[in-house]
Amino acid sequence: MKAIRIHKFGGPEALTYEDVPEPQAGPGEIRIRVMAAGVNPVDWKVRSGTGGYQPALPLILGVDVAGVVDSVGAGVETFQVGDGVMAKTANAQGGYAEYTVVNATQAARKPMSVSYVEAAAIPTAGLTAWQALFDTAGLAKGQTVLIHGAAGGVGSFAVQFAKWRGARVIGTASGDHLAFVLGLGADEVIDYKVQRFEEKAHDVDVVFDTIGGDTLERSWGVLKHGGFLVTIVGTIPPGAAEAHQVRAQSIRTTADGGELAQIAALIDEQKIKPVVTTELPLAEARAAQEMSETHHARGKIVLRVAA
Repeated sequence: MKAIRIHKFGGPEALTYEDVPEPQAGPGEIRIRVMAAGVNPVDWKVRSGTGGYQPALPLILGVDVAGVVDSVGAGVETFQVGDGVMAKTANAQGGYAEYTVVNATQAARKPMSVSYVEAAAIPTAGLTAWQALFDTAGLAKGQTVLIHGAAGGVGSFAVQFAKWRGARVIGTASGDHLAFVLGLGADEVIDYKVQRFEEKAHDVDVVFDTIGGDTLERSWGVLKHGGFLVTIVGTIPPGAAEAHQVRAQSIRTTADGGELAQIAALIDEQKIKPVVTTELPLAEARAAQEMSETHHARGKIVLRVAA
């Protein structure tokens, strides 16, 4: 099969489009004929060796896939050959390929109302937003949430989830993305290039940080007493939450087929939608990762694997 693989850690030039052996499904696993693969920041962080761990090489990159179940391993009763599915792969690898294998618990049936390309945009970004807002911060109806990077892959899901839950949503984005974020349902969007968000947002219940660094540091002051800051980049400085009399947590997204199924149901009910703004063939993974690394991509970038 064709796949995008790295033989050494490094820049985009390390990506190689080549023939590799097809994987086989083991007990509890399903093999997916990949139709499309989502592109995420974790992909190029792993490629560069800065993703928090350095797995064994050579390595097929890619954490998000959508496709058709091609075979099932022993003990799998939740899926059968021919099912359309989407999944977040294990250990941020294996998705940039014509076939991949995942544990059946990591997968969910693809929403009927979207294409495979759109479905490939859902797993990591959707699960990250869901787990940050609901599982971690406990965002509830009537609360106010500030979402940093609201136009990005994770942010665009977070805005929609928060509005579905009944929260008031404030997003930060650059000027050329303001209308896009408002179109997702945000009540207010702050152009971070021309105005400091802490001058506009006050007494919010939840801050969802997808940026880190100075943005995280400036976010403490916008939270109300007892509010919650959740970040998906970096770590919470020791004592910082206590000093501001709030709660805080840094999270890593986990694969969860049950939560993916809940997200799929919301999509089919037209409560939310995946946003794909760039679609490229698998062989152009280098260009896709270079685009992702700018940190200015709107919505999601997806690689088309099969016609």
